[in-house]
Amino acid sequence: MNPKHMKWPPKPAPEGLRPVKRPNPDSNFDQFQASLLHCPKCKKAVPVRERLLLVLPDGQLFEYRCVQCGSAIGERTEKNTKPVKIIL
Repeated sequence: MNPKHMKWPPKPAPEGLRPVKRPNPDSNFDQFQASLLHCPKCKKAVPVRERLLLVLPDGQLFEYRCVQCGSAIGERTEKNTKPVKIIL
């Protein structure tokens, strides 16, 4: 956009129209699962298996393992949206 054509301050929206609320661009990438990761033993990108390691009060810890050699090559933490009640 050429700044010469922009008018400042912008005009208010006509009555009855509201500004469009745009979603947070990072919300599309809140959680993802890897299908291929680079394995240092195999020296190439390989399919991975996801394994639950720990259930934590604030989420769950997952580990990614190489399908070919079985070595651990990554991890991710999935945060809980609701607080977890711990009963003793």
